[in-house]
Amino acid sequence: MGRVQAAKKNILFGYVGQIVTMVMAFVLRTFCMRYISEQILGVDGTFIEVLSFLNMAELGIGTALNFSLYKPVAEGDTEKIKSYMQMYRRAYYYIAGVVGIVGLILAPFLKYLVKNPGVSEKDLVLFYLIFLFNTVSSYFVAYKYSLVNAEQKNYIQTNIIAITKIVTSVFQIIVVALTKNYYFYLITDAVIQLIQKIFVSRYLDNMYPYLKEKNIEKLAKEDEEIVWTKTKALVFHKVGDVFRLQTDTLIISSLSEVGAALVAVVRNYNMIIVAVSSFVNIIFNSVISSFGNLIATEDRDKQYSMFKVYRFFATWVYGFSCVGFMLLLTPLVEMWTKISKGDKWTDFWILPALAVFLILTDYYFKGERIVLSNYQAAAGVYEQDKYLALIQGIVNLILSIWLVQTRLGITGIYVGTVVSGIIANITKPVIIYKACFDKSAVSYFIDSFKYIASMAFVMGICYFIRQLVMPEPTILGFAAMVVIITVVFNGVYFLLYGRSEEFKYLCGKLKARKA
Repeated sequence: MGRVQAAKKNILFGYVGQIVTMVMAFVLRTFCMRYISEQILGVDGTFIEVLSFLNMAELGIGTALNFSLYKPVAEGDTEKIKSYMQMYRRAYYYIAGVVGIVGLILAPFLKYLVKNPGVSEKDLVLFYLIFLFNTVSSYFVAYKYSLVNAEQKNYIQTNIIAITKIVTSVFQIIVVALTKNYYFYLITDAVIQLIQKIFVSRYLDNMYPYLKEKNIEKLAKEDEEIVWTKTKALVFHKVGDVFRLQTDTLIISSLSEVGAALVAVVRNYNMIIVAVSSFVNIIFNSVISSFGNLIATEDRDKQYSMFKVYRFFATWVYGFSCVGFMLLLTPLVEMWTKISKGDKWTDFWILPALAVFLILTDYYFKGERIVLSNYQAAAGVYEQDKYLALIQGIVNLILSIWLVQTRLGITGIYVGTVVSGIIANITKPVIIYKACFDKSAVSYFIDSFKYIASMAFVMGICYFIRQLVMPEPTILGFAAMVVIITVVFNGVYFLLYGRSEEFKYLCGKLKARKA
């Protein structure tokens, strides 16, 4: 299967799975908001971030090994694949042990991480232990997916995850509606996930029977050194990313006056953003392995031309979704939470406008970074900017902790998020353009300014229209604005960029697909 065909298949299955799981997730969340208190929903969101924080123990070895698999997979070198997978398995088993031990040590201190949880300390710890079990057990299977993805068969993982989420959501909806009990909600998820992990392990063992072979040669010393060199560089990336991306919820939960309940509010916004961005990211994540294959087989000029197409498409898609979010996210949250809470609804469920603006500003810049990060992951270029993510994390942590305690409140947290993110938007292009393409990044920044200006122009037009079409949130007005934003944004972008080489390339691929 060629690179383009593999990417198409990954994208198709990714979309189908994402649509179904997104719908189920929103139905489940609606039931949870109705039958479970906002404090417990906030505890749920906080523990998700705590376990993400503990996953820092992985230290990037998975990313380094994924990169290392591209070449032997492309060359059909089964013996080297076996050697890499043996190293991967051992590493992940050790990581599972570390996460489990550190997680247990953390348990007595949970009361300091969650302010006003609405449950006893005993319940808080028991909830957490179920989360910890789910996380630790996943390491015994997760490493096997790396071979599937290196073969550009991401759709296998996508399908398994989608089916599991659908089944889990159906059972959790029934459990919440019948029992209104958070314990049963968590146990349902844990049991279904455990069954999935056992199935996946056996399925992938049958798919790659050589993974069970005992006669495996030890990885050559020079290959090990490459993996460990990249892992050492990724440690800084991993730690920095955790401090930048996984600390906002913990700061809200532990330092905000309303604590856990406010986490539940933020999680509603993030759930919508993640649902849409996950839908968008299927395209970009589905081509990482194709980029890995491209880098292993093509020259730099070809790589650069494909990178420009990839970046152009990303700014179009992220610009479109960002404009939609800026104008429609809060009205959507308001309508959704009113349906869920009924007569109990208050404006507590709505975040300040400036906080939402900052969240979405970071969303757009994150979209620009995804292009660079995905190419970086495929190329295995980590050493040159290994301290960057760490600097970002420190900046985010300092600004967020300081500003959340000022009059800005929760808005201050997102000031730290945006500022720390922009550091990468400025420095990453310079590093990657030099390391991967041996070019100056000036053209990248010129294009960035052009794309941002275009997006702001369209947003201004659509904002004026919204004032006329939807002065108050209604389903009809919302639907009308979705159509208007879609037509106006894509129409303006077509007029501005319809003659560009990148647009022509994408149209050519689309026509070839239809032919």
